[in-house]
Amino acid sequence: MLVLGSCSAQADRYPLTPESGDLVGEAQSTLARHEDTLIDIAREHGLGYEEILNANPGVDPWLPGAGVPIELAKHRVLPMAERSGIVINLPEHRLYYFPPARPGETPEVWSYPVSIGKMDWHTPLGATKIVQKIRNPNWYPPQSVRDEHARKGDILPKVVPAGPDNPLGLFAMRLGIPGGAYLIHGTNRPAGVGMQVTHGCMRLYPEDIEQLFGMVSVDTKVTIVNEPFKLGWQGGRLWVEVHPALKEDVVEPPTLTDLTRLVVEATRQALVPVDWSAVQRAFDESRGIPVPVTAAPSPVAVAPGIAQPKSDAMQAAQQAAPVASEKSGPRG
Repeated sequence: MLVLGSCSAQADRYPLTPESGDLVGEAQSTLARHEDTLIDIAREHGLGYEEILNANPGVDPWLPGAGVPIELAKHRVLPMAERSGIVINLPEHRLYYFPPARPGETPEVWSYPVSIGKMDWHTPLGATKIVQKIRNPNWYPPQSVRDEHARKGDILPKVVPAGPDNPLGLFAMRLGIPGGAYLIHGTNRPAGVGMQVTHGCMRLYPEDIEQLFGMVSVDTKVTIVNEPFKLGWQGGRLWVEVHPALKEDVVEPPTLTDLTRLVVEATRQALVPVDWSAVQRAFDESRGIPVPVTAAPSPVAVAPGIAQPKSDAMQAAQQAAPVASEKSGPRG
């Protein structure tokens, strides 16, 4: 599907139906204008920097060129985690919010790009919750952050008041990780959204955090996962989505063997042939775009609109994660 540029980003909101299975959205693309950068296009379409860069290998991020087709990573496999509250998949640089559905309503998911913790200040994994919501937050940079900035000649005050110079933006939600230093918040530098650049917190575009802040309540569950490989079923086909590993994982990155094991487990009960060349291609390219790795089923084998059941291994992966642990040091 070709999509023309829009003036402002719109959040990704998807219904969760039997037909959608484990995937949401659809493949989309747009044409770059002469004045565009990939960062401009990403924000217009509710994407982050890394995901639009990965989806468009070989495209100049600063000068794509007028009329150049740009793939928009809007077709997604949902993370292999419990579909409740907020789920953040770090390698994907993406947050998913599963609001409670009233009886008789179709469940849905909202999705936003996020920045995450850089290697020395990585974002912790596990399950926690929102413990506080703050409008117009002040920022109290810890001493270690102030020392880091001072080494670069940037002297930070002990308190940065709310306003245009505050890196937390206008809205923040504190997580219940010991120490209370991890936040989901906005930013005064939206160009960095979708990168691994923070001190452990998760940053959203200003328009996205304002919307999410209005929907999420205190005590909402938050699950943080590290899933460079996502697998899911839709209409009887298995899809694989691969993202580059986090910077702290590059010493021992996830391998094709790891992905192969997941595919074998996912198809063990389904007994469907796997296109291993497609699995290899998804791994090699790591574009963050879902790739079908099994053939479409015959009408007799799987009824239309019914997703293939997950294997025991995939069901186990969707159980609640362990409680998130604190990493000593500053956040932001």
